Amino acid sequence: MTIVGHQKQIKFLKQMVEKGKIPHALLFSGPSKIGKKALAWQMASWILGEKPETHPDFLFLEPKKKGQIQINQIRELSWRLNLKPIKANLIFGIIDEAHLMTKEAQNCFLKTLEEPKSNTILILITPYPSLLLPTVLSRCQEIKFYPLAKSEMRKFLEGKGISEKEIEELVEFSGGRPGVAVEFLENPRKFILRKLLIKKLNRFPTLTLFERFQLVEELSQEENLKEILETWLTYLRSFLIKNFLREKVSFNLSFLRLKRAIEKIQETIYLISLTNINPSFALELLMLEF
Repeated sequence: MTIVGHQKQIKFLKQMVEKGKIPHALLFSGPSKIGKKALAWQMASWILGEKPETHPDFLFLEPKKKGQIQINQIRELSWRLNLKPIKANLIFGIIDEAHLMTKEAQNCFLKTLEEPKSNTILILITPYPSLLLPTVLSRCQEIKFYPLAKSEMRKFLEGKGISEKEIEELVEFSGGRPGVAVEFLENPRKFILRKLLIKKLNRFPTLTLFERFQLVEELSQEENLKEILETWLTYLRSFLIKNFLREKVSFNLSFLRLKRAIEKIQETIYLISLTNINPSFALELLMLEF
């Protein structure tokens, strides 16, 4: 995995490793597809001395059943952490999308955090740290990751065989997230669809109630609904930063209403990710509040 940017975080983690003062549990937080997982794997290779994917003392956990991390996955992780390392001096574990642990799984995981083994290191990765239990958060040292500056994104995209215009479009639509830019390069159709989604968002405040519920019906059929909402969220956040000094911003939304829209999209992502709510109902709530 290629790491782009995040030099302060890299320097901080390297110092931890060199001094041998690594907390038992780290929390990498920040937007999705920004490089958190790549750096977590890199840190594992520093400590284990080789590529983690083939190392017997490396554990990787991610959502499986119903898009969640279930309690049985955490129980197995805890069991593995209690064993002696096979090859290295310690066991290194990564939990990706940690916010998708069920409450039962988080409570079970808490026991592991409360009584950590001296020869274990864990990294939790999440774009939504607020969805973790406060008791879990309090036992992890958080390292925050932020979107890359436009200059960093441009430098990353140079030499990819695309025009200056395409570079500027990718910089704008990726929201400072290298992983998103790579997806667009690998799948140009996805980039076109992303631009269409932004057009729909820009039109949203002018839609009638009937048109809004037509949009609900359309979106609720999408398999990648969460990704669509995250696209809107990234765009609105970027727009909010650009316009925070203005009383009114594009598409006739006040600053406070735009902020509210961002909060409601975040809530909707939470509802469809961690509850059994009907996607159509969650979208209807969003449409009424936007």
